[in-house]
Amino acid sequence: MDYPEGATPLDPDEMKGLKYKHVTTRGELDHLEQANMQSGIQWMKKSTKKHILNEVFVRDLHRKLFGDVWKWAGTFRTTEKNIGVDPQQIGVDLRMLLDDVRYWIDHDSYSPEEIAVRFHHRLVLIHPFANGNGRHARIMADALLMKRFERPPVDWAGGYDLQAMGTRRKEYITALRTADRGSYAALFDLPEYKERMSSAMLLRRNPRKILPALNTRHRLAYESRPAPYKSGLAFCLRG
Repeated sequence: MDYPEGATPLDPDEMKGLKYKHVTTRGELDHLEQANMQSGIQWMKKSTKKHILNEVFVRDLHRKLFGDVWKWAGTFRTTEKNIGVDPQQIGVDLRMLLDDVRYWIDHDSYSPEEIAVRFHHRLVLIHPFANGNGRHARIMADALLMKRFERPPVDWAGGYDLQAMGTRRKEYITALRTADRGSYAALFDLPEYKERMSSAMLLRRNPRKILPALNTRHRLAYESRPAPYKSGLAFCLRG
């Protein structure tokens, strides 16, 4: 099965988790996943849960988005991928991320939209699941905007299909990879994000602003690590 650039290939054991054995092409799989996602998004919108920054909701949302297609939906991956932390670190790094997001909210570190974009990127970088991480992270960020801040969701695709290979997907992937190195400027400059960003928030694009926004426990963990682990956000993702 072909995978678009930036997608996570599945290993043979993970492919066995496909509930529809007749599926043989990427197009057929995309069609099934898209239908499942629509029902998952409706579940998210109708959910009355306000406290979503916890592992249970993160996993439940993935299960609702992909559980009609994949048996392992909502279960953390157990294999190494071309992106993401070591499988044994997923739970730890996810808890650190959720702690950081709560800290950003409690201390008004960033605007709601910037918190959503940073949350989305860090969740993609952890890559908790075998598949669907980008889509799950975008919808998780939208849930944060809608339920915690009572703000409209981000138009992540800007009117385009991010699953289909094209200029917009390449720009999106490039922006994510730039954020991996600690700079969110490329993400914030994408048209669909930029129109939601205030001029005050754009002034915070300097990656040196990331460290002060971490809570004390995570900042101490960062400062105690060797220099190679202090590049960008690597300290949240390794070792």
